[in-house]
Amino acid sequence: MRDSREQHIVVGISDSRASLTALHWAAAEARLRGASLHVVRAWDSVRHAAPYAAVGQLPTGDEQEAEVRAGLAADMQAEFGPATPGGVTTELAEGAPERILVAQSARADLLVLGVTAPPWLADRSEGPVVRACLAHAGCPVVIVGSADETQAPASRERAIAAIG
Repeated sequence: MRDSREQHIVVGISDSRASLTALHWAAAEARLRGASLHVVRAWDSVRHAAPYAAVGQLPTGDEQEAEVRAGLAADMQAEFGPATPGGVTTELAEGAPERILVAQSARADLLVLGVTAPPWLADRSEGPVVRACLAHAGCPVVIVGSADETQAPASRERAIAAIG
């Protein structure tokens, strides 16, 4: 007997080409399954402040949040255009991304993450977020790789310019 409830896919995104690839893959998978899609952009302000950086050069928490919010909006516009389709929700969450995504996975049928250089291609181990999600997620995890670039593509930069 098949469970009739709608499936729920969570995709974690960041400021990388791989996360846009993951968002694209997750959106296509959600359409294929008739599932809802929840796009999570987690950011940890503590991780971005290098201890040797001059205090005057550090962005404020509000500035960091505004930048992350604009990036999320640009990623959504790059993937879906000006209107986000029904069944797709977004969340901007401050805190350790691995904790936030593992918590989200408890209510998901699938968790999708992007990696810039997949460990199986780049001969290196995955990062702490991927490692934590693989070890502790409450659902299957799909890792989508993009080994070509570490920065977001030009379409995202144009979307940020249009929003900002």
